[in-house]
Amino acid sequence: VQLQASGGGLAQVGGSLSLSCAASGRTGVMGWFRQAPGKEREFVAAIRWSMGRAYYADSVRGRFTISGDSAKLTVNLRMNNLKPEDTAVYYCTGRLVFNVAYYDSEQYSIWGQGTLVTVSS
Repeated sequence: VQLQASGGGLAQVGGSLSLSCAASGRTGVMGWFRQAPGKEREFVAAIRWSMGRAYYADSVRGRFTISGDSAKLTVNLRMNNLKPEDTAVYYCTGRLVFNVAYYDSEQYSIWGQGTLVTVSS
């Protein structure tokens, strides 16, 4: 499976941006991680297709929404009320079988190319 991410760009504080990711094959879970300069890659959000359940990092819960269509092999991330600390390269990821450690980047072996999100104050 390959992942192709799109979206991102520049936004002001309080603004919104959207990211999309298209998979070339079936997945059981898809999600987003991000990596800011000098920091480790961190979990942002994930969606488990079989249950239609979404998972969020505390830092983005209530501001970001993950959605998608497992039949169309796409996942989206709507980011509202953006903050400067949301600035990072965002990576789409997925795996065939859901793992309870969905927040751990080591659980994923398939990654899309990163897309940069910059939030200016």
